[in-house]
Amino acid sequence: MLDLVWLIPALPLAGFLLLALFGPRLSRRAVALVGAGVVLASAVVSWLVAYSFLTSPPPGASYTQNLWTWMDVAGFQPRMALYLDPLSLVMMLVVTSVGFLIHWYSTEFMAGDEGYSRFFAYMNIFVASMLVLILGDNLLLLYLGWEGVGLSSYLLIGFWYTDPANGRAARKAFYVTRVGDTAMSVGLFLLFTQFGTLQIQDLMRKAHDQWGMVPPGGIATAAGLLLLGGACGKSAQLPLQVWLPDAMAGPTPTSALIHAATMVTAGVYLIARTHVLFEISPTAELAVAVVGAATLIVAGFSAMTQWDIKKSLAFSTISQIGYMFLALGVGAWSAAIFHFVTHAFFKALLFLGAGIVIEACHHEHSMFKMGGLRKELPVAFWTFTIGGCSLAGLPLVTAGFYSKGLIIWSAYASKGGALGLWAAAVFGALLTSIYTFRMIFLTFFGEAKSEVVKRPGTAMKVPVMILAFFAVVAGFVETPGFLGGVRVFSDFMSQALPDAVPRGSLAMSEWGSEAVVTLVFFAGLVIAYYFFLKKPALQEFVTAPAAGRALHRFWFSDWGMDWLYDKVFVQPILWFARINKSDFIDAFYGAVAAVTRALWVILRSTQTGRVRWYAAVVVAGTVLFVALALYL
Repeated sequence: MLDLVWLIPALPLAGFLLLALFGPRLSRRAVALVGAGVVLASAVVSWLVAYSFLTSPPPGASYTQNLWTWMDVAGFQPRMALYLDPLSLVMMLVVTSVGFLIHWYSTEFMAGDEGYSRFFAYMNIFVASMLVLILGDNLLLLYLGWEGVGLSSYLLIGFWYTDPANGRAARKAFYVTRVGDTAMSVGLFLLFTQFGTLQIQDLMRKAHDQWGMVPPGGIATAAGLLLLGGACGKSAQLPLQVWLPDAMAGPTPTSALIHAATMVTAGVYLIARTHVLFEISPTAELAVAVVGAATLIVAGFSAMTQWDIKKSLAFSTISQIGYMFLALGVGAWSAAIFHFVTHAFFKALLFLGAGIVIEACHHEHSMFKMGGLRKELPVAFWTFTIGGCSLAGLPLVTAGFYSKGLIIWSAYASKGGALGLWAAAVFGALLTSIYTFRMIFLTFFGEAKSEVVKRPGTAMKVPVMILAFFAVVAGFVETPGFLGGVRVFSDFMSQALPDAVPRGSLAMSEWGSEAVVTLVFFAGLVIAYYFFLKKPALQEFVTAPAAGRALHRFWFSDWGMDWLYDKVFVQPILWFARINKSDFIDAFYGAVAAVTRALWVILRSTQTGRVRWYAAVVVAGTVLFVALALYL
């Protein structure tokens, strides 16, 4: 069955080609069968491959399928080859399985859109690109998938291109992620010049042998930081997180696919896959942890101030990816991937649940114009609440409690951990609980402010119920020691990623850390209950003073990052463009053109067509040349 690995990315790619070429000629039923069917087939093959991998493990717990040699230039021979190990296997299963549920949901959600076949074509190429990214045997093939998800995300974010705002959001995502992609490409060039290969396993082995035996130099740190720059762009981490909230301009299934299980986790995968580089350079590894800790707090404050339900979820995604970066930065590699898995379930669930609510309220996005929907939309209410509880970390019950709790504990107990990182993670958990229950209370409780005009059908309800199930049970594959110490997930991942190294004697136990996390969960629930359900007047009390309003606007605007980038980058470029087209510049180039024309007139006047005149000029020139030669 392992020989079928190539089919996993090939099937959605074939779906894209079929829909791109013949989609407008197909019926909507046929488009849905192709668009969702190829991803279902890819998921089925993925599970068959996983079964074979688990029951008959290949030597070294890894399998490489060499398809063909991509190019052969001066000894550089990157292969079109796929690499399967526990890390890529887990990522592959999540992308195909959650991706299928989102495609299935989309068959109903997008049913009335005139760009139906185009939408599924974009979704298929996105999934294919993501699978190439995670299965690529070398960094060049990984980079091909990396750019593929960037291009397809641009197409999906700007899907409704007739609205100029959507086009601007798509271009913003494209430009900002290109900044990170540029850093990553420089990092790849640096690694290739040092080791002469981009084959990931060979590269990591050579890096360990050359850099791991001596104190890390500047090149090792530079390579790690450049790859971190690429990861920050794709995963929307500080300071390149500004594109993701605007990306909510795309259809809701797009948000669920891009911002839950695929593109935004590409940076997490990149760092995990090249973990040897970061283990060699403590500076680069610490930078990953600091970026993650800062991002999860910054995004958490912004999520608390949004009125758009999708933007609140977008900032939540930024914050949760921050937790994954924090885990990577302290060497808790398995914990980061564990949270990736649980996050894929509950965040896809939340986005799809938000889509049901938005459709039901006639495309209304403001949570303050919703309310009272728990009776009108019971499936959406219960599944969204389950997803929200998993996001906030409802103790003992939800998957998010186990994965986030493991990261928070690792931020303190791992070799790269520190009390400050642990405190930041705990504070982030408090913010998460507040903004999560703020969404639930504003949307589903209180007085009804919107009329329900559409109720979800089977294709929208079943996927969210399946995701709600996994948002609960997925956490039981890895539990803390005082709850049985199940290590199924980390034991499996240890075949591809090193275990977290404890940092010695600790003043706090894992039980104590989990107790604090439980307390902040309930503290956030109580705060959200009083501010947004029991006594809404408290909101005005906080924001009424000028300082409160200013702080609210500051957090709402993503801490002024768009304003800062506009002043530092956008406006100077526009100023230079205006200067370049000013009268002064035009006059300068006009003068150059005038002089050129005058010289042309002079030269033209010498071309009379009279042979005697030409002969006289030749003789005069000869005499002048001889005279100069004799007297100078």
